[in-house]
Amino acid sequence: MEPSENTNKKPIAALLRQYPRGHVIAAGSLVLGLSLLLAFSSSEGTSSSRQSQPIALKLPDTGQVLELEPASLEAQPPFEAAENSPQPQAPEPEPEPQTLTYTTFTVKSGDSLSVLFKRAGLSDRDLYELIDQAPEARALRRIMPGNEITFGLTPEGELEELVYQRDQLRSLRFARQDDAFASEELERTPDVQIAYRRATIDSSLFLAGQRAGMTDNLTMELAGIFGWDIDFILDIRRGDTFSVLFEEHFLDGEKIGNGPILAAEFTNRGKTFRAVRYVSAEGDANYFTPEGRSMRRAFLRTPVEFTRISSPFNPNRRHPVLNTIRAHKGTDYAAPRGTPVKASGDGRIKLAGRKGGYGNTVIIQHGQTYETLYAHLNAFHRNIRSGVRVKQGQIIGYVGSTGLATGPHLHYEFYVNGSVRNPVTVELPQAESVPSSELARFKSQVQPIMAELEQYHRETQLASVGNELRVN
Repeated sequence: MEPSENTNKKPIAALLRQYPRGHVIAAGSLVLGLSLLLAFSSSEGTSSSRQSQPIALKLPDTGQVLELEPASLEAQPPFEAAENSPQPQAPEPEPEPQTLTYTTFTVKSGDSLSVLFKRAGLSDRDLYELIDQAPEARALRRIMPGNEITFGLTPEGELEELVYQRDQLRSLRFARQDDAFASEELERTPDVQIAYRRATIDSSLFLAGQRAGMTDNLTMELAGIFGWDIDFILDIRRGDTFSVLFEEHFLDGEKIGNGPILAAEFTNRGKTFRAVRYVSAEGDANYFTPEGRSMRRAFLRTPVEFTRISSPFNPNRRHPVLNTIRAHKGTDYAAPRGTPVKASGDGRIKLAGRKGGYGNTVIIQHGQTYETLYAHLNAFHRNIRSGVRVKQGQIIGYVGSTGLATGPHLHYEFYVNGSVRNPVTVELPQAESVPSSELARFKSQVQPIMAELEQYHRETQLASVGNELRVN
């Protein structure tokens, strides 16, 4: 029996099931290519002509030829599997952020955290929850009048955010996250401008500073820089001059204060002293001469602000309590009870406790050569104990009259290699200069500052000369 002429014109799906998978894939690729060719034919006539003719496919390996009608190609969707694949779903819209209501309170005298929370419509339970979940919230217990606290509440009146404004630059923020409060420190950076002031002393340093537009704190800082070389009580003379280069800090266009003095010059009795601020590689800031020598001594001459010397150093003094000749190995500085006493130099505390007739006493060891003693203290400053390291100027205690003392004063002794010396007249060693290994860094940092000071100085002198010529 002769085979029918339509034997090889079966539907494509039925034909392809008779052959191995590899052949099917190859044939499918050919079919897809031919389909695309037909779809993009340039003319309708040509397309119709081509579609009316059968298509022959030769299968690999076997060499068998299949004749396919164009209609069977059109009937079979080339991307049948794609029709059954899941369609991508549109992302769900994110919930809108919750709107908070913010209320700010300024701390007044007598206010407590509990009072502020109640003003915000919250309870003590809300306060305890915040402190319990965020240990940093303990800082809120030290709020001071003038501080600001901002509460952020949900429409339901629940605490969601709290901001404690410590000062103009620093704040502490608490925000609820996953049913708990997390904290973060926020700090704003002020805008810095360089300012210059120059004045001539007619009567006093402070009056000259005020006329030049300087604050009293800035004038005191200037005196502290040159205090090792100039006695601002006894050495100041009419006609002395000074110039200062310092930072001014601004926030939102408003001045909020001064930064440190960057460089200064002081002419006293015809002798000129210059100082420049330098921050070391370790981050320590000190004042040096432009050549790198320290402006300060290794020790303070007097470790307390006193009203008078009630008893000077005297090896043959008669003791006021024992009424016997006993050497007075130190200097007594009379001062009100509770006046802070400072460490005269860097060192390690050798003793902080009771010492016979000295009463409450602190002894500081300064390296291998020097030792200082502070006696009759009313109390020790917190964290002051044996073995603790202290820095020059750090408060170690307070003036009192413990031990054999007739009134509140500080008894201060100074030792060099174990021998007691008169604290008022002993020659104090110079503090360490800039290390030679750091001199290049020092010069690169301070030379532009000193050049700026000189530039301001020249401009001021030229302006002064111009004013005199206009007057004349």
